[in-house]
Amino acid sequence: MGQSDGEHEHEGDDLSDDDSSGSDGVWSEDDNEESLSFEDSGEGSGSDSESDDAAAAEESDSSEDEVAPRNTVGDVPLEWYKDEEHIGYAIDGRKIKKRDREGRIEAYLRKADDAKNWRKIYDEYNDEEVQITKDEAKIISRLLKGKTPHTNVDPYPDYVDWFEYEDKGHPLSSAPEPKRRFVPSKWEQKKVVKLVRAIRNGWIKFDKPKEERNLYLLWGDETDTADNKRHGLSYIPPPKPKLPGHEESYNPSIEYIPTQEEIDSYQLMYEEDRPKFIPKRFESLRSVPAYEKALREGFDRCLDLYLCPRTRKKRINIDPESLKPKLPSKKDLRPYPKTCYLEFKGHTSPVKSISVEITGQWLASGSCDGTIRVWEVETGRCLKVWNVGGDVRHIAWNPSPDRPILAAVVGHDLLLINAEVGGEEMQMRVKDLLKIDEMAPQDDTDKKPAVRWMKHEKLDGITLIHQKAVSNVEWHYKGDYFTTLTKKHSHHPFRKLPGLPVAATFHPSQKMFFVATKKFVQVYDLQKAQLVKKLESGLREISSISIHPGGDNVIVGSKDGKLCWFDTDLSTRPYKTLKIHSKDITSVTFHRKYPLFASSSEDCTAYVCHGMAYSDLNQNPLIVPLEILRGHSSSDGRGVLDCKFHPKQPWLFTAGADSVIRLYCD
Repeated sequence: MGQSDGEHEHEGDDLSDDDSSGSDGVWSEDDNEESLSFEDSGEGSGSDSESDDAAAAEESDSSEDEVAPRNTVGDVPLEWYKDEEHIGYAIDGRKIKKRDREGRIEAYLRKADDAKNWRKIYDEYNDEEVQITKDEAKIISRLLKGKTPHTNVDPYPDYVDWFEYEDKGHPLSSAPEPKRRFVPSKWEQKKVVKLVRAIRNGWIKFDKPKEERNLYLLWGDETDTADNKRHGLSYIPPPKPKLPGHEESYNPSIEYIPTQEEIDSYQLMYEEDRPKFIPKRFESLRSVPAYEKALREGFDRCLDLYLCPRTRKKRINIDPESLKPKLPSKKDLRPYPKTCYLEFKGHTSPVKSISVEITGQWLASGSCDGTIRVWEVETGRCLKVWNVGGDVRHIAWNPSPDRPILAAVVGHDLLLINAEVGGEEMQMRVKDLLKIDEMAPQDDTDKKPAVRWMKHEKLDGITLIHQKAVSNVEWHYKGDYFTTLTKKHSHHPFRKLPGLPVAATFHPSQKMFFVATKKFVQVYDLQKAQLVKKLESGLREISSISIHPGGDNVIVGSKDGKLCWFDTDLSTRPYKTLKIHSKDITSVTFHRKYPLFASSSEDCTAYVCHGMAYSDLNQNPLIVPLEILRGHSSSDGRGVLDCKFHPKQPWLFTAGADSVIRLYCD
């Protein structure tokens, strides 16, 4: 169909032109009769029937179904004739001239005067205006409403059953139903078996799917194309050279051109650091000379392409957050020490060891200044000072609340002294325990004992003189026994140790004894006097050891900054190894009540970790680092020398080489 010559568009639901006052008719639609009628307005009421027939004949002559198109160019686009004076050729070969187009003002005036303008359509191919008839208007109106073109067509006729009627005398067929309609056909089964056998033997070949054209991006990545797969190996594209930038231009900007001073400074650089291209400015592209290093760089590029081996890196798209273990929040693991609450100052040399009394009221410390001090924990007041005349290497408080006795390693020997805390009855009881008779002098011919007990000359205590220097002392959890470490041969059953002992401690509830050498931790049964288990640490050298209050887990610190957690019920090898310190670990300790453990190091830090050991053997211990405690300063390359937990509160005491003891609280 052609396009309307006017700019005014008529909607499909309303085919009447009410805008013109001089219209000769109004279209109206009767929904019940499904027809479109034409009613005369005031001006055309006096016309007779002959004029109506003549108008109908004139309208029917313009129908495209009855009149053949004048233009014979066919489907040729009319855009080809936009610069020509004609739009095609008639049936006799005559050119069809373009009609002169009138202006918009003239067209508007003509439309206003013509009442039938809304029924006119412009035909581009024939370059003429066509006026549709009333029947064509009805058809168009019904099509726009989604109805059938003609009113006499019923789109929903009643169904007629041609095989059921009232007067039928005989059915179409009175034969009985054959048996083959109810039984599977054996001939069809044989045919299917034959086809299956032919397909399996390759006698019947199906049509191969048509191969699609191998399309590829001209300037895209060529890694996935089939042509680049050679001998079954994936093709690895060569690295692309760097594209030229602004400095490679023949007329670069001023900021890209180096000064003479910069060019002179290039000569002082190494050849690999020196820029390979120095930008220059030329007046035109004709004056640009040939590149000196073009042949050399092309040769180097060829060498890079076939001599440089290339490997494809397999990258796996994994979210880094999914690789992290799901740990509980720190807020859920409180309380734990994280803030320095109090400082104990009084020593003048590095504090090598500290020990907390079992009730948590008193703190004992030993320093290289030759003194032992007892502090009140809540106030930080120094209660007692003993000058023992030698370096205090280690100190331990008796775990029994009825026996306030301090065991201190002073010089080469061990000193047991009364802490002088508690009531008078307790003081008398401790003095009776530390009272010994003078030993008779022994002859030189007799074998010297391993330990000699002697009363201290100045202090109210006992000195245990060993043949070799004592390095460590630990009490039994009941306070009845203690152990010392020396380089001398040990008692039975500890004589066959795989090396010199480094640390030793008692089991918190059983008759077991743990001895740590440089590489191993050996577990002995004191009642049976035999070796029970041997733990392999895999560390360079063990420095300290601590036992969990449950007795089934052990932590070991080493001189290479590593901490190992052993689950003795699980394996003899470490369950978890933590690299938390950069220098030697000086001490490790468990809390008696809370699921906490800590480690101190010579890097001036102390780590506090959450360590929950479960009674269920199917559940692994939960280890979560919590806090890094800082505050101590380094002295002679040493940092934090010892750390101990408060027996009842989540507090941590640290002793540093800066002669200060710090208390960290939640």
